Amino acid sequence: MKAAGPGPACWKVFLQFYWLHSYSPRQRRRRLLADRSVRFPNDVLFLDHIRQGDLEQVGRFLRARKVALDTIHPSGMAALHEAVLSGNLECVKLLVKYGADIHQRDETGWTPLHIACSDGYPDIARYLISLGADRDAANNDGDLPSDLIDPDFKDLVELFKETKMD
Repeated sequence: MKAAGPGPACWKVFLQFYWLHSYSPRQRRRRLLADRSVRFPNDVLFLDHIRQGDLEQVGRFLRARKVALDTIHPSGMAALHEAVLSGNLECVKLLVKYGADIHQRDETGWTPLHIACSDGYPDIARYLISLGADRDAANNDGDLPSDLIDPDFKDLVELFKETKMD
């Protein structure tokens, strides 16, 4: 004996009708895209924008206070370390403007100045030193920023000679 009431096919037609007539085409499109889209945490997006040097997006995250600048991310570094690693002086300046700590250490005790010296970014090193970055800060291995300078990085070698004399 069959149960009274609409069958599964009837419900399917009803749901299709409801879906088509309850939402505008724009709303339907948004809902479909939202169901298929992948969402990343703000920190992941923020670090990606830093690595790409997208100052506009980095600025938006900072102004909206969507991220904490002192967070040590899974990479073992904070946002300022990532910006120095990318070699983007303007991004470094932007992060410092919004309160990034130039003395913050990563998981291995490296400061942003250690990274600037080891990777050969004299402009960033000069900027950090002008803000008072500690030239005598040792990392977990006991290395000073000046110990990490490749002799081929003449500008950095000269910078540390100049600042030692001051």
